[in-house]
Amino acid sequence: MSTLQAITLDQVVDTARYPLSQLDGAEGRAVMSRARSELAELGCTVLPDFIRPALREVLEQECAAIAPQAHYDVETVNVYNIAVDSALPEDHPGRRTFQRGNAFVARDRIPADSLISRLYSHPAFQDFIARCFGLPRLHELADPLSGLVLNVVAPGMEHPWHFDTNEFTVSLLTRRAQDGGVFEYCPNIRSAQDENFDDVRDVLDGRGERLIRRLPLHPGDLQLFKGRYSLHRVSPVRGDLARHSAIFAYSERPGVIGSVARTRQLFGRVLPEHEAAEGRAVRGDRLLD
Repeated sequence: MSTLQAITLDQVVDTARYPLSQLDGAEGRAVMSRARSELAELGCTVLPDFIRPALREVLEQECAAIAPQAHYDVETVNVYNIAVDSALPEDHPGRRTFQRGNAFVARDRIPADSLISRLYSHPAFQDFIARCFGLPRLHELADPLSGLVLNVVAPGMEHPWHFDTNEFTVSLLTRRAQDGGVFEYCPNIRSAQDENFDDVRDVLDGRGERLIRRLPLHPGDLQLFKGRYSLHRVSPVRGDLARHSAIFAYSERPGVIGSVARTRQLFGRVLPEHEAAEGRAVRGDRLLD
């Protein structure tokens, strides 16, 4: 039995700072207002010490226990997660390639009674996240492998520059690297109307320092991020410890399932649900990826 089965959400989350059950009170409104302001301006906000200190060791141990189940596959990729041999102009940023060495533990291999599973599915947590993003409601992904995953970046590896398919992502750092493994991002470098290839190219070619922000994160910090429009990466991890972070993905509409190609890329396998849903995806923009 998990240690967390007898623990309430109030005991997991620092509800003195983040009053999930009293969001309409003054403190709740202040937290959400700050989050919405930073998301609008920078595309990212961090809620430090979201998890109570007493449970951070449990959080780390639970995630470390499932980390060996991650799908590892070093791949040559580009920032748009499209085929690297796609027909693109010579100076197109999609022609810059990187070695992607991060790995993911799929949702069906994360225990349902783990801390991160309970957070992901908790109605109060979902309502809080939705309101921070200024949305009326969020839905868990219907995808049996995505939605909730553990991201593992082993020593010597990195999660190179990329854009997310989802407009927004929520992540929780569960273990820091001994060195490196820094989250870096370029706020709102593109929009739904403009790919802004020039600035993206500058970042990839080492000329875009002016566009990059570096975010210090600690275990227990909750990060809300608009990764669809902000180029981002986790820098190479050094030392003896892998970097672990739980990723909570939601959608504004129900029934979202990942594509066959992307699912196989991330998890090394697909399920009948992915095959059945192929071709039904509806995108909200016309961006490259």
